[in-house]
Amino acid sequence: MEVRVENIRKEFERFPALHDVSLSIRSGELIALLGPSGSGKTTLLRLIAGLEAPTQGKIFFGDDDASYKSVQERNIGFVFQHYALFRHMTVLDNVAFGLKVRPSSRRPTKAEIRERASKLLDLVQLSGLEKRYPTQLSGGQRQRVALARAMAVEPNVLLLDEPFGALDAQVRKDLRKWLREIHDQTGHTTVFVTHDQEEALELADRIVVMSQGRIEQVGTPDEIYDTPVSPFVFRFIGQSNCLKVRVANGEIWLDDRPIGLPAKDEAEGEALLYFRPHDIEIRDGCGGCIAGVVAASRRVAGTRHLELEIGNGHALMEIELPPERAAAVDRSRLAFRPTKWKLFRE
Repeated sequence: MEVRVENIRKEFERFPALHDVSLSIRSGELIALLGPSGSGKTTLLRLIAGLEAPTQGKIFFGDDDASYKSVQERNIGFVFQHYALFRHMTVLDNVAFGLKVRPSSRRPTKAEIRERASKLLDLVQLSGLEKRYPTQLSGGQRQRVALARAMAVEPNVLLLDEPFGALDAQVRKDLRKWLREIHDQTGHTTVFVTHDQEEALELADRIVVMSQGRIEQVGTPDEIYDTPVSPFVFRFIGQSNCLKVRVANGEIWLDDRPIGLPAKDEAEGEALLYFRPHDIEIRDGCGGCIAGVVAASRRVAGTRHLELEIGNGHALMEIELPPERAAAVDRSRLAFRPTKWKLFRE
């Protein structure tokens, strides 16, 4: 089911939570709404679900205007961060609940409900736990039950609100891989909210990066990471460095010297130079490069991160090197040049 959000504005007591947001979600797509707290991602998800009504704008499911339809009329499957399971019901009854409360004209038989619930428990790898209660399950198992319950009603759209936020790091990692496999098997149009960039990059077909009630960028994980369109996206996705520079004579200058980066098509004047800590090459001298004093060094998994003091009031830079390469670097001073970068104007 395709979902289109057109020029949506949402206010809460005259406070704008979303500003003129438009988004097209393709049928069968797994899409992530990514952003910090207060960016509007959960509000957008609740509007798609029908849990909130827009102040302005429209929401379409296919060609059908669903802007003011209820959750039931939209046939939404919703998975919450804290499971929202019925504690007095068994696992099987939790999964079957949405089918049991359907109007009699649309309700399957008891045998059909039980068969569908059992098949879904098998799909989410919980066969054999049908008679257990939620309190007898781990957090990861409860979230699998919640997902099975959401899928039981054969939803037009599956919505997940920070589904792994209450789980520890290793369980989250395992469930991310599992959710991607489930999505590929079932083909549901799926939208999930997260503030975890690693989660979004690993899971989503496309990522919607949000900030202050607006969409900053929509793209594949590669597009979002490799070609961010704004300073916010560059800073928010992955690690980044930022230097105040100047464009002059077709080159990028740091303070009073060029740093070996061409800028022939850039307007002259002040700019911000962004680059990733790993997108650098070490230089032997400093003819056309950036140089700094090594202030700190720390091991991070399979790499070593070096913090550099550039001087002249610039913030600390961080570069990332393989441990064996870092060991060969002069510990007092280091010169480098970015291999990939982007200029933004203030």
